[in-house]
Amino acid sequence: MANRQYYNIKKQAKMGDVVYFDYQKIQSGFNITPKNQMQYDGVIVNRLIIIKPTFIEKLLKRKIKKKLELYLQYIIDILDDDDDDSDNSTLNELLNELSRYKDILKYKYQKYLGEEYVLLMTQKIELLEYELKLKVMKVLERNSTYENSYQEENVSGKSR
Repeated sequence: MANRQYYNIKKQAKMGDVVYFDYQKIQSGFNITPKNQMQYDGVIVNRLIIIKPTFIEKLLKRKIKKKLELYLQYIIDILDDDDDDSDNSTLNELLNELSRYKDILKYKYQKYLGEEYVLLMTQKIELLEYELKLKVMKVLERNSTYENSYQEENVSGKSR
């Protein structure tokens, strides 16, 4: 097995400098595990620990923004699709996924992003949850009216 070495890459005023440091000395930072989808002969990175708070903040904000845009686009597709009855289980799964992501924001990212930003993002997620709950109510109402009309047709057909 290859020797494991840990490096801290610093950028000084005019040149980059690679300095060896001990992994045990790092007390706090944000861990990232790369996906390693491309094979190459260079350095293989299994784990990356980001220490600089401003870089962590920028990275997490970009990550959260992409995830919220993905959820928003999916919800817009569901809300615009009024012709097709959306499956209630799909809507409930999406609601559960949104609440799980809201918990991740609160408990995992809050120490890096700050309370004010996390509160803003949770409010956005709660707005998305509200819209989904309205859609669930419409689907349930539509299904119940359909079942009631079907039962009435069956009952009225039997009376003589």
